[in-house]
Amino acid sequence: MPAAFSFNPPGDAVALAHRLAEAGHQVFFCGGAVRDSLRGEQPKDYDLATSATPEEISRLIPSAIPVGKAFGVMLAEGTAGGHYEIATFRTDLAYTDGRHPDGVVFSTPEEDARRRDFTINALFYNLFTREIIDYVGGLADLEGRTLRTVGVATERFQEDKLRLLRAVRFAARTGFRIAEETWDALCLLAGEIKVVSAERIAGELETILTNGYASPGLRLLRESGLLPHLLPEVEALAGVLQPPLFHPEGDVWTHTLILLAYLDQAVKNQVGPEDFTPADLEQRIPPPPSPPGEKPGADSASLPMGREEYLEGIRECWSAMDSGARLALAWSALLHDIGKPDTFEVSDRIRFNNHDLQGAEMARDILIRLHRSVRLQESVYSLIRRHIHFSNLSHLRRNKLRRWLAEADFPLHLELHRLDCHSSHNLLANWFFGLRAWRLEKERPAARKPLLRGGDLLDLGVRPGPEIGRLLRLVEDAQLDGEISSRAEALALVERERAGESVQGEKKDSHPAKI
Repeated sequence: MPAAFSFNPPGDAVALAHRLAEAGHQVFFCGGAVRDSLRGEQPKDYDLATSATPEEISRLIPSAIPVGKAFGVMLAEGTAGGHYEIATFRTDLAYTDGRHPDGVVFSTPEEDARRRDFTINALFYNLFTREIIDYVGGLADLEGRTLRTVGVATERFQEDKLRLLRAVRFAARTGFRIAEETWDALCLLAGEIKVVSAERIAGELETILTNGYASPGLRLLRESGLLPHLLPEVEALAGVLQPPLFHPEGDVWTHTLILLAYLDQAVKNQVGPEDFTPADLEQRIPPPPSPPGEKPGADSASLPMGREEYLEGIRECWSAMDSGARLALAWSALLHDIGKPDTFEVSDRIRFNNHDLQGAEMARDILIRLHRSVRLQESVYSLIRRHIHFSNLSHLRRNKLRRWLAEADFPLHLELHRLDCHSSHNLLANWFFGLRAWRLEKERPAARKPLLRGGDLLDLGVRPGPEIGRLLRLVEDAQLDGEISSRAEALALVERERAGESVQGEKKDSHPAKI
């Protein structure tokens, strides 16, 4: 046993192990709990393997739920709310569908270890003797930082095709080398991944994307030949040239991998001052918009930026994201440029006209194909559709800017822009403008009540329909811009608009947001 090994399962899990052992059954902790503890990581799950049959588990632990009774798998709930999988030692029968065994035969610990996927996942730990039980060489592979299938690699992958994707996930997460036989089988059988359900594929991809190893994970997916079967739209990024002035890093695939590497750093909270180069300090940042009636300070033509504000801004963005937002950001980071291959053209230089719209629609199609939620589809669509427009943030009229700043997804737009800049030209002035404008918007008083409502317009003789919404939006924009502040001014604005004296038409969207 490694000298530094420490195994500290929750009290509920220990109590379950004691209950099974006191009834005369063998019981071991298994799988990821043992693997992660040996690597010095905190396990997420503590699964148990036992000689007790499902019926015996039910008698000893009446609250246990038969989530996979035919396969010998029960789920027990601890007193503190945790859930623990308890599985009977088994041997799997044939895998006719390429995903699940047709049946199981209850067997011994050694036979149970030999039907598992990778050697590092086939280790057992005896809580009572404090012994690691290794039938398949998992300890040696952990020591050698090697990912290897249990037994013959082609057989393990043909049994359950999801293991092809799991191999990439484990290798990316651990940084382990994939053993030669395992790698050869993975590449040979990559096309078989298509028999796996869209939901399971999406689950594995999302684990790769959101846990700090997206860049190595995507690199392995492409090198193994899995990527064209999973995300052919991403595979198509390789070799698509970009204008060197804006993308000195290389083609679109290289850009995407670098962007994902910066995403990985942020996920692991490892972004540091070294990511903020001296050249950034020379950029001129337009001031964020001042509140109506206030004049900008004398020194606001160029506001300095610094490392501490940079780091704090990143933390601020991430603290505003829940798990759903982080998932949307991860998908958007991967897919933000998938519209470029179809929009590539050379005129005065390489251009990708409307690749944002093309990419947003393609991303939505991908997420539909993977059976992802409508909410995720909409969020990713918006992030990709507007990621080019974000560069014009400081030139938006105040009302349009404030609407964007108030959106719940604004910190995602801000962070995607930072990642995109860092993985290409490294110009961050627009990011700092957005950060400071967002901070100002959050400090403003709660939004004022609307000056007019639909009923007011009906009273003026406006017919029901789209015109009501257009006029209400006109009034709201003028209120956000500080041009009107009373009901009387709002009514006058509507009357002028209806009479063809549109104040809105006299303004141009090219006006900067600052005043």
